[in-house]
Amino acid sequence: MAKKQFKAESKKLLDMMINSIYTHKEIFLRELISNASDAIDKLYYKTITEGATGVNREDFTVNIENDRDNRVLIIRDNGIGMTKEELENNLGTIAKSGSLDFKSDMEKKDEIDIIGQFGVGFYSAFMVADKVTVVSRAYGSDEAYKWESEGADGYTITKVDAPTEMSNGTVITLQLKDDTEDENYTEFLNQYNIKNLIRKYSDYVRYPITMMVEKSRIKEGTESEFETYKELETLNSMVPLWKKAKSELKADDYNGFYKEKFVDFNDPLKVIHTNVEGMVSYTSLMFIPSQAPYNYYTRDYEKGLALYSSGVLIMDKCPDLLPDCFSFMKGLVDSQDLSLNISRETLQHDRQLKAIAKRLEKKIKSELENMLKNDREKYLEFYRNFGLQLKYGLYDIYGQNKELLKDLVMFYSSTENELTTLAEYVERMKEDQKYIFYASGETVEKIDKLPQTEMLNDKGYEILYFTDDVDEFAINVLGSYADKEFKSVQAEDLDIGETQEEKDQAEKQAEESKDMLQAMKEALGDRVTDVKLSQRLKSHPVCLTNRGGLTIEMEKIINSIHNDDKVQAERILEINANHPVIDSLKAVYADAPEEIGEYASLLFNQALLIEGLPVEDPVEFSNAICKLMTK
Repeated sequence: MAKKQFKAESKKLLDMMINSIYTHKEIFLRELISNASDAIDKLYYKTITEGATGVNREDFTVNIENDRDNRVLIIRDNGIGMTKEELENNLGTIAKSGSLDFKSDMEKKDEIDIIGQFGVGFYSAFMVADKVTVVSRAYGSDEAYKWESEGADGYTITKVDAPTEMSNGTVITLQLKDDTEDENYTEFLNQYNIKNLIRKYSDYVRYPITMMVEKSRIKEGTESEFETYKELETLNSMVPLWKKAKSELKADDYNGFYKEKFVDFNDPLKVIHTNVEGMVSYTSLMFIPSQAPYNYYTRDYEKGLALYSSGVLIMDKCPDLLPDCFSFMKGLVDSQDLSLNISRETLQHDRQLKAIAKRLEKKIKSELENMLKNDREKYLEFYRNFGLQLKYGLYDIYGQNKELLKDLVMFYSSTENELTTLAEYVERMKEDQKYIFYASGETVEKIDKLPQTEMLNDKGYEILYFTDDVDEFAINVLGSYADKEFKSVQAEDLDIGETQEEKDQAEKQAEESKDMLQAMKEALGDRVTDVKLSQRLKSHPVCLTNRGGLTIEMEKIINSIHNDDKVQAERILEINANHPVIDSLKAVYADAPEEIGEYASLLFNQALLIEGLPVEDPVEFSNAICKLMTK
């Protein structure tokens, strides 16, 4: 019989379709099993709507046979089968799908769902096979037909005698390609590889996937001699845990699934199991790990939820389902509204996927807020592991997710001596307080000792401690919270409502020391923007503050990352107006004004050390101290 040509044109189209849609050759088995499952679904649907006779639903199965000697892989199903015309229409035209036509005609959509929708999955078989043979007998027909093809050159359809055991269904036989230096096709004949692929991609297909599996046992009558035998084994679990009603599941069910699926020795901290119906229908099962993975805060970590279509795996990790700020989530999404034949490229533009991702984002936030409100200890445990990621999320993408995250981030409180939210801080603010005050440093202990915090502490103002590098950058992007701006304790003007008497006293002291302070500023040159007397200091003689948006702590962080272009905050050297050191400075300036520069440099270096910044010239600093000690 002469070969017929594919209606969807040529080898170029076939090659382009296969190579662009499927990244891994192993996907062919998933596609053929899904097609077999569809065929059984159709017959099952027929039994529901038409009362098809001679069909026992319990007998539905997909069978795999691996013939290693002849390099043949066979996939059988006892589904609805295909007539000659259906073979012609479904397999003779690339991207023509009987499943899609069937789905559009279904009346009882809630009773059945069809996995394949675009008809291209079958042709993935040519990625691994030189020759593909399909023998099919339609339900209720006495005739069987064979479709055969060796690729884009064309195909033949002939009438054949159906196997006696084949009352209806389809048998697909793949003649696998020979191995090459780059490709190992023999691996698809290995029973262990087949089992692993089915567990990976098709574990939740609703019908049994069976295979005669070779096993070994101690030979009867011997103590150590082994013999091999074959046994029919069901390779898939069939019922996805996430498809079960929550009332049927216990904590142990979720925990066991999580630890096996995501290779974790610990139970998850939180389980989020949802079933959504509407414009986009899906089931999601997500977990918050109890500990951050060892590589979580590295570039090697790969985020994403497993993506399924009606129980069949589309993608092991789909990054588009999660924003980066929630990348700690583990889990999966299963939707019958997504096509199996979707690629990584088309996923990025898929409206349904975007709608699912948006709903997942809201659900995760809602669950975290609920945990924060009703189970604070658990939230603090979560935050110790993943709080840093939430702060990165505030800062990332120019604050695109700040509304999503602002109520979830926490910082150490100077008055509560524990982590607190921004909402809790604002609720405790003084009646006339204008700003949310914060101090930055390496540790809570070091921030506690900062000179700049003294006056605020004395007046009873709460200060948030920023100990992570990203904190100040994240807050700058956030800008304000509940209409309250953030202000660093190192800012030049804290604006905390000094009395008129305090203002008058400060102006008088500044005027008296005006010339001396100017001389000190000139001596320090471009190392400082200004030298001024300070009213914020109590016990400390000196400190550094900043003018403008770049704080000294931000300067340190930026310069530790970028070695080329160094930045410098507008530093202000503040000297305690009520400390004995000011009297010593006045005396030096009165008796030997040419020496005031040495004292200015000495105080500036002290202020640098307090801030954790390096002294520019350690030798000069050491000599200045010795000179002062020997006077």
